[in-house]
Amino acid sequence: MKYMTGNEIREKFLKFFQDRGHLMLPSASLIPQDDPTLLIIGAGMAPFKPFFTGKVKPPATRITTCQKFVRTGDIENVGRTARHHTYFEMLGNFSFGDYFKKEVIPWSWEFLTKELGLPGDKLYITIHTEDDEAFDIWHNVVGVPEDHIVRLADNWWEIGSGPCGPDSEIHIDLGPERGCGKPTCGPGCDCDRFLEIWNLVFTQFNSDGEGHYTPLEHKNIDTGMGLERLACIMQGVDNLFEVDTVQNIMKKICEIAGVTYKQDEKKDVSIRVVTDHIRSTVFMIGDGVVPQNEGRGYVLRRLLRRAARHGRLLGVREPFLYKVAETVIHENESAYPELVQRRDYIVKTIRVEEERFARTIDAGLDQVNSILEKLSAEGKTVFSGEDAFRLYDTYGFPVDLTKEILEEAGMRVDEEAFAKEMQAQKDRARKARGGEGYMGAAVTVYDELPTDLETKFAGYDVDTVVDAKIVALVTNDAVADGAQAEDSVVV
Repeated sequence: MKYMTGNEIREKFLKFFQDRGHLMLPSASLIPQDDPTLLIIGAGMAPFKPFFTGKVKPPATRITTCQKFVRTGDIENVGRTARHHTYFEMLGNFSFGDYFKKEVIPWSWEFLTKELGLPGDKLYITIHTEDDEAFDIWHNVVGVPEDHIVRLADNWWEIGSGPCGPDSEIHIDLGPERGCGKPTCGPGCDCDRFLEIWNLVFTQFNSDGEGHYTPLEHKNIDTGMGLERLACIMQGVDNLFEVDTVQNIMKKICEIAGVTYKQDEKKDVSIRVVTDHIRSTVFMIGDGVVPQNEGRGYVLRRLLRRAARHGRLLGVREPFLYKVAETVIHENESAYPELVQRRDYIVKTIRVEEERFARTIDAGLDQVNSILEKLSAEGKTVFSGEDAFRLYDTYGFPVDLTKEILEEAGMRVDEEAFAKEMQAQKDRARKARGGEGYMGAAVTVYDELPTDLETKFAGYDVDTVVDAKIVALVTNDAVADGAQAEDSVVV
């Protein structure tokens, strides 16, 4: 097993499957296309759901990709551990009614042991409890010893509605020193000894998301292997933050903040948070996501603001994330050249959001800290929902950030009271839109715009020019059909 960079691993994987008849496609956008069930692409197979269900004919029956995706389900753990990220790259090979288990299982073993040189005696396999077919191929065809194959009921892959089925995971034994020491320790244990590196999903059913499964007319293959996780193994490092492409981003952050990694655990947490979140935000903005207060735009805004706050914990008072974004783009330009094409837009969007948040974060932090001191002096651990709402409403301070700061102090927000305050605000806004006004406030021009306005970003379908139609125009704070020179215009 020799050292390989992340870019080398990606190229080797894609070429391996190209040589076996797969069409190599670029990563799909993080914004799901024609799929209302997904907010952001969070799995390598997600862009191919129509192919798996048979609704759309794929460009080839065999495809291989390296898909970028973002997951924020464990966002609170990012930074606190060395293994949690929100942005990943997933290597995958897919079959749409072409090959199945007897082909993909030997291929996966060949790639890991021959192409990458991983020791076969360190690899362990898990299969679904009832998947005798997979067991037979792993044991009798590939030659994996029976004591290296574990049956688990959890080996079933499903993400909402859509294609699903049993899966088989490949784990690598990192050694007893990484384990929990229990006699039952093995693949599937919560400790760090057995690291899952590849998941082979045998897609045989379609789920309606409510517990009903229909056999698919054609059996499919969907595999996923985390590039960063594999890079950890090939580079002999302990965690995702130390692989080559991520390390250079961390170094840039440390350079700006004037800190050194692995000298102060609290600062290390902040360094990891900023590193992870700036990777996610660069790719999200590059794919057309903009900071907003709802939907995927809110996910982006939350990541940016969380990173900005941890920048302050590192002592950085001025906007700096846009500078780190340049490093992210540089580290990924060979695999994602579109980042270079959109560099100016990405950097500008991040800087504008940073500057906007900078105007609110300091005042909000002062308020939070003042209330925390008072609660601590009184021996209380619950931050009132009214105070949390006031911070949000008056200072634009996100409640997620309030909750995170409180958690670090061993306190919590009264979320029920906060929810009541939010609902009361919505009720007031609804009345205002009906023309009644609230506390004498005028209805804004944006309340007059149609609620069903839709826009579509066409930048991925054309080169540089596209015909477009303006669906709404606001001039001088009023909805208008046109504009004149000197007018203040919003399109």
